[in-house]
Amino acid sequence: MMGRLGSFFVSCLLAFTAGHMFNYTVILYLQEVVGSDLLSGIGFGLAFGSSIVFGWFAGVVCDRMPPHRVIHGAQALFLIGLACLWWAHSGASEQTRVAWVLIGAFCGGLAWSFVGPARLTTLAQMARPEELRPATIIFNLQVLVGFGLAPLLIGVVRSRAGWGTVMGLSTAGFVLASILVANLRTQANAIPSGNSVLADIGEGFRVVGAAPLLKQLMLAAVLGYAMTGPLQILLPKLAREILLLTELQRGAYLGLLALSLIVGGVTALALAKRVHHGRVMFGGIVAGCLVFASLSQIGSVTLSATGLACVGIAGGMVISLVVSGIQAQAPAALRGRVMSMYAITSQVVPALSGVAAGALVNAVGVTSAIQLSGLVLAGIVALAAWRMGRLRRYSGQSS
Repeated sequence: MMGRLGSFFVSCLLAFTAGHMFNYTVILYLQEVVGSDLLSGIGFGLAFGSSIVFGWFAGVVCDRMPPHRVIHGAQALFLIGLACLWWAHSGASEQTRVAWVLIGAFCGGLAWSFVGPARLTTLAQMARPEELRPATIIFNLQVLVGFGLAPLLIGVVRSRAGWGTVMGLSTAGFVLASILVANLRTQANAIPSGNSVLADIGEGFRVVGAAPLLKQLMLAAVLGYAMTGPLQILLPKLAREILLLTELQRGAYLGLLALSLIVGGVTALALAKRVHHGRVMFGGIVAGCLVFASLSQIGSVTLSATGLACVGIAGGMVISLVVSGIQAQAPAALRGRVMSMYAITSQVVPALSGVAAGALVNAVGVTSAIQLSGLVLAGIVALAAWRMGRLRRYSGQSS
């Protein structure tokens, strides 16, 4: 499998690393150069939250067109966004700099809406049926590695050069990612029906709603990603205000989350045929939430880091099993629409839960916010496990 799909996986790693570098560039540039946390939040919303609007259309496009073409189109949008960022940094006036950054962020948001569903749909055409689950877990591992590698690369490059070099490195990543799949050929999934885009979107909802296991896997994705917002918002404050870490120590502490997510993905790949998927999904989310809640009461840096690593490993394993399950259950003719729903979940739910966590920490403080976030979500997942019997019985060994 790795021999046939190796170039595609390397392309995924390059594209997702460059994509997360794009996001971090938007956020950090608006924070540090422009000096506005508000604009930074708006830029992040444009760069990663636009799929709530455009992701539904992206799923239809991935079914109506050969998805490899959608990959190239999405990466071209990233390059346009990077060109806007470069112009904002190197050519625009002070009066127009922010506008160019936000235009670039919007182009990146459009690209993110398409690139995930297109790559997942392409993977399903490339992998043999028996390879689809492990191949999807490996795909998700590239996403996690890119997420963890991007801020590290930005830090290293910026310590030796400037923002222009960061943007150049991201550009090179997208170009190489496209070159690696330049000879790839895929087919449209759906048979032309003459339906409108809205009708095709509605068909995707009906199919997911009519398949109990697929619907519950989608809900599991929502539950799994709901903790990522509080993690991103509350962990920096925990490191600074509770653990009293220095800036360098905070970077290492927060970097541990990305590393442990990757370890969780590798663990899922190794154990996918040996564990009961439904139980691991529910158990992993509940355990991760409870450990996260306990971090508010831990003053030891070593013990806190150990707990954080456990949270990340559980999260990486759960999400990898969830996305592989969705991929396996998705009907071939609607795969683009189904995977776009997953992609929208993976981008929008963290943003919404992060907003909620920000409001909560302003209201009750960091210690209580961590406790409440972890305990409330653990309770919701326990209730979901009781109500979602089809997923609870899902072993993952049959499609």
